[in-house]
Amino acid sequence: MADDRRNTMFTADALGLDFLNSGLTMDGAVDWLGSGEGLLTWLEQARLVPMEAAHTLRVSAFPGELDAVAAQARVLREWFRGFVLAHKGKPLPEGVLEKLKPLNRVLEGDEAFSTIAARVENEESAESAPLSALELHRQRRWRVPASLLLPIAQAMADLVCFADFSLVKECEGPACAVLFLDTTHGHVRRWCSMAECGNRAKQGAYRIRARRAKGHARS
Repeated sequence: MADDRRNTMFTADALGLDFLNSGLTMDGAVDWLGSGEGLLTWLEQARLVPMEAAHTLRVSAFPGELDAVAAQARVLREWFRGFVLAHKGKPLPEGVLEKLKPLNRVLEGDEAFSTIAARVENEESAESAPLSALELHRQRRWRVPASLLLPIAQAMADLVCFADFSLVKECEGPACAVLFLDTTHGHVRRWCSMAECGNRAKQGAYRIRARRAKGHARS
């Protein structure tokens, strides 16, 4: 199968879940984190690492070093998948904190810092006058390839602390294990993508109705 990383999905409405889905496609065929280059590409697409930092790590890493970090990312991903699957569909209680120690260990190694910069105008700031012409930018030092795990851990922590776990769902497609955060009005989302699994479900339901209608006509 062609390793086309342009098809990486970011449909979960939560980067922590998009990270879990990086090991899946609609047919479960490709792991986007199968190599160091794959990890860097996914992080760039997720906008979790600046392009210049990714380039620096590509050229400065020792042979095999990025692949080793990708292997660590896969282990972290599968551990977190187990946690999410065990707790999705209901609010997270305080009692799960003990289970999150592996994630806290990664977060403790962060070298993040903030700098003050000129505020960037966008549609939201244009609608209401900002209180200041300055804003705070969160940045990170990318000293070694292992630092690539830090924005992933932050995305996972954001999911745990700021998302309603009762709205974490698994796609209802029979051959799909994609996870997403249901942010729709009324929380009625059922599919990872209407264009893929949703459309397949509609086609399947149509075929069933057509067979039933044909059976009734014969009787």
